[in-house]
Amino acid sequence: MTTMHLFVAITRHAGKRLAEVAFLLILVAGVWFIAAGLPQLKIHTARTMVAGVLLAVSGLLLIIATHWDGFG
Repeated sequence: MTTMHLFVAITRHAGKRLAEVAFLLILVAGVWFIAAGLPQLKIHTARTMVAGVLLAVSGLLLIIATHWDGFG
């Protein structure tokens, strides 16, 4: 019986890029949360949802960067 192993490897440079993109998404999510709090702008709920999705994606990218690259 053979065993298949899935090897996922990214270069250190790619890991740093993933982390940079993740941190940029966190920054954008923060700006969206601020925009959602302004009463002059409409669709508060949609802005909050977009910021939440951005934070979730950035968290996933940081997990990938740290797990498969040893980012840090």
